[in-house]
Amino acid sequence: MNRWYVVQTHYRNENMAKLNLMRQGFDVYLPLFSKSRRHARKTTMAPAPFFPRYLFVSMDIELSRWRAVRSTIGVTSLICHGERPSPLADGVIDAIRAREDERGMVKMNTDMSFQKGAPVKVMAGAFNEMEGLFDRVNDDRRVFILLNLLGRETRVQLPVEYIRACA
Repeated sequence: MNRWYVVQTHYRNENMAKLNLMRQGFDVYLPLFSKSRRHARKTTMAPAPFFPRYLFVSMDIELSRWRAVRSTIGVTSLICHGERPSPLADGVIDAIRAREDERGMVKMNTDMSFQKGAPVKVMAGAFNEMEGLFDRVNDDRRVFILLNLLGRETRVQLPVEYIRACA
């Protein structure tokens, strides 16, 4: 019976490992999400691995040549418990795939109800008790808010857990 297993890849070699595993006939899943990247004051969206350095391979370890996975170019190891690969719990891959959009990108759960310009209050950290305006949230679950510091509006980056909506 085919189960999903976790494969660890070399740094930034997820696609190479995926391609080489597929060439060997394995069913491979590399979940991606749209990540914002800034370069030269320009922000673009690019696909990035949802789990950096990891991908998933489906196989029946009783019938497949699973040891070949460990020596595949781009692969560091196959996650094992003892001598045998450890299968993922049933439904994990289906749950990840259920969050994909029409482009095959996993949708991030931002659960942010703030609109740009909404008043927020900082609840922790160096700016505790200060009020500002919500600007945006990035991929790393950090928010940018505008605070009035020394008479100037200054953009500050904080963990999302640090802010609350103002009444």
